[in-house]
Amino acid sequence: MNVPLLDLVAQYRAIKDDVLPAIQEVIESQQFVMGPAVPRLEAAVAQLAGATHGIACASGTDALLLPLKALDLESGDEVITTSFTFFATAGTIHNAGGTPVFVDIEPGTFNIDPAAVEVAITPRTRAIMPVHLYGQMAAMERLRAVARARGLPIIEDAAQAIGARRMIEGQWRMAGELGWATGFSFFPSKNLGAWGDGGMMVTSDDALAERLRRLRLHGGAKQYHHDEVGTNSRLDSLQAAVLLAKLPHLASWSAKRREHAAYYTRGLADLPAVRPPVVDPANEHIFHQYTLRVERRNELQARLKSQGIGSAIYYPVPLHLQPCFSHLGYRPGRLPASERASGEVLSLPVYPELTRGQLDCVIETIRGFYR
Repeated sequence: MNVPLLDLVAQYRAIKDDVLPAIQEVIESQQFVMGPAVPRLEAAVAQLAGATHGIACASGTDALLLPLKALDLESGDEVITTSFTFFATAGTIHNAGGTPVFVDIEPGTFNIDPAAVEVAITPRTRAIMPVHLYGQMAAMERLRAVARARGLPIIEDAAQAIGARRMIEGQWRMAGELGWATGFSFFPSKNLGAWGDGGMMVTSDDALAERLRRLRLHGGAKQYHHDEVGTNSRLDSLQAAVLLAKLPHLASWSAKRREHAAYYTRGLADLPAVRPPVVDPANEHIFHQYTLRVERRNELQARLKSQGIGSAIYYPVPLHLQPCFSHLGYRPGRLPASERASGEVLSLPVYPELTRGQLDCVIETIRGFYR
């Protein structure tokens, strides 16, 4: 049985009657850049995230880069982040003029370790950038306590976590609600994916929101008048229209992902060589990825591929060991939890349209491999 890692065609078939009229409306209006759909999407995503402002941009990478630019980083300024994440997290710190300071993860959730963050703070630290990896929020209450004590802003990398939430002091708090700024990604493979690229920044800081709007439009709030040097990072109206049509489905899609994840976990629970993902009891996970820790990872992946089952390794090399950051002086063994995760993780198909037969096929193939 063929089980792709992601099947966007299946998603399209289910929602095309919602999306195609929205696209047709943009075509007929001929307002392709920053048209009316964009501010509607900004308001909707801000509301979902529990934030005051949404500022759309061209990609999830820009959604991290522009808040970092707003810090006005200078040479030697540091931003603390995790080593176990997609490259954009650290790449944007570098491109904004700062130095990424990598710390280790909590082995269970794969998210940044707040205790390690606290130890890594120096007089040069300007911000903390946690990642809500695989769709599960980091321990924001602990990170905020550390940040408040040092007067540091938090920039949330929520590229994989739109709609995720965490119970803090008896109240659900959303990904995007608690940071100074938060970046979301609408890359097509995300839980809420565009039909191209796109991103969104959210914040409840009025002054920051105003500046981010300038930075995405060449640094000017008024056409041909530039207060600073920004960039061109606008969201196309077509992408905004697609995302608005998809947004009402997001909650049910996330629920279906949780259902699939629970089914996998039950089906693989008695295999000593397989450790299903750990969900922090405070979190409502959206399972952008369902990521196992497994023994003989590469052999298992080859077996899955031979049976037509997709899988992926997110991420095979932690960022502190990437060649482009060798000048920072990290060596193997420095961040052992991140390094061990990179050698063990394997992500399985978890998209909402999976059938029970496909899930069973994946489970039985893994069970057969370890038998």
